[in-house]
Amino acid sequence: MSRLLMASLLIAGIAAGAASAATRPNILLAISDDQSFPHASAYGSGFVKTPAFDRVAGAGVLFRAAFVASPGCSPSRAALLTGRYPWQLEEAGTHASSFPAKYAVYPELLEKAGYVTGYTGKGWGPGSFKAGGRDRNPAGAAYNSRRHESPEGVSDTDYAANFSDFLKQRPPEAPFCFWFGAQEPHRVFKRGIGLEQGGRLDDVEVPAYLPDTETVRGDLLDYAFEIGWFDQQLGRMLDELEAAGLLENTLVIVTSDNGMAFPRAKANCYEHGVQVPLAIAWPARIPGGRDSRDLVSLIDLAPTILEATGVSHPGEPAMTGQSLLPLLTGAVKQGPRKSLLAGRERHSSSRHQNWTYPQRALRTADHLLVWNLKPDRWPAGDPRKLNDDGTLGPPHGGYHDIDACPTLDELIARRVEPAVAPYFDFAVSKRPEFELFNVSTDPACLTNLAKATSPETGELVVRLKRELRNELLTTGDTRLGPDPDVWERYPRYSPIRQFPAPDREP
Repeated sequence: MSRLLMASLLIAGIAAGAASAATRPNILLAISDDQSFPHASAYGSGFVKTPAFDRVAGAGVLFRAAFVASPGCSPSRAALLTGRYPWQLEEAGTHASSFPAKYAVYPELLEKAGYVTGYTGKGWGPGSFKAGGRDRNPAGAAYNSRRHESPEGVSDTDYAANFSDFLKQRPPEAPFCFWFGAQEPHRVFKRGIGLEQGGRLDDVEVPAYLPDTETVRGDLLDYAFEIGWFDQQLGRMLDELEAAGLLENTLVIVTSDNGMAFPRAKANCYEHGVQVPLAIAWPARIPGGRDSRDLVSLIDLAPTILEATGVSHPGEPAMTGQSLLPLLTGAVKQGPRKSLLAGRERHSSSRHQNWTYPQRALRTADHLLVWNLKPDRWPAGDPRKLNDDGTLGPPHGGYHDIDACPTLDELIARRVEPAVAPYFDFAVSKRPEFELFNVSTDPACLTNLAKATSPETGELVVRLKRELRNELLTTGDTRLGPDPDVWERYPRYSPIRQFPAPDREP
């Protein structure tokens, strides 16, 4: 082969590579903090207004059956970043611990492949990424310097301005991967801000597991305002991308890390704890205006991003998630899942000796099976904590797996009233080892079919229990291994409350 031909082939190869790099999509992942499905106006919600989310859904695919891997922020975000279930991530699979560096995260893999990465707001956390051997947040380099005036209860981080700075500072033509992690609608909300901003109590849809009272409606309206704040920031980012001519080739993913911070939602494997909004758009590749009821886990997002960008995964430890790109582009008609898993360990510091409340769940198209591995423990946290002098605090002064809020205050204050007592029990009372719900007819997860006596239901319970156990064994869940309580020993890098031993509980 002549030198001239070799040179020509080399130049052609370089040009082809450059063209390929130039067409690699940018990535914008927008993740709210504590937002349940179906709280976006694209789903028909009458009290939550999300025009930016709706814009992404209209330009791409709106998912109606998307689920987090855990109903708590740290393990859910770690699972999203790695494409692995929480029980496959050691310390990163629980709350406020560490994030071992041996688990590859998609922003780092993209950065090694030439992407510029960054995040604003909340990345992975809470926890200590340094204790896991990392030198920065797994979401990327931090862009949090820009601030602005904000309403009470809302972060003063100007997320959109920080994203603008990131775009301006990146090298020209370099593809980017950006994580927009809002701190909204995380508690605490300014009480009454929903009404102040023009919301109407009559428009609020109260979930069936909460009492329909003015307090609860007001709390939900305040939650809706904070979702709207997140959405406004997203809208500014989309406008900037469009003005810069970047939106067409940007894979935009909008979702949440877990369900809303209300009793029986966040920190629970029920629907409002694990089912979240999800819309994905990439105008250059994904046909828009589509509505999907396919089961999707957020552990599927990392492999989707890697396939879309042409970036390979090191392989070990391998991802468990499955790429959604064929479904998104229309190459296949149905998603890869017939069922999916979720689970939790420790959430807040809520029990004696910082004990967890381990749950595992199997979700199919119509049913949700929840396994409460320690049914002798209190699901929302111990009812009483210890004072600094070691004496018992007041009854019902615990329940710290539920974020402090007006709704919880009302449940406690009115717990003996017939109109409220059942909802108090739904939130805090001990639960049986297994719960089964038909989510098609009971999305609030109130009727436990695992107690049913019909032969058909009995066979369904046995089959789903078997499937859950097999899937947990296949994915290496340590709760089914030789050291199931290793979760109790993972260090916590946030304050630890003190609770009485179980024999002192009321």
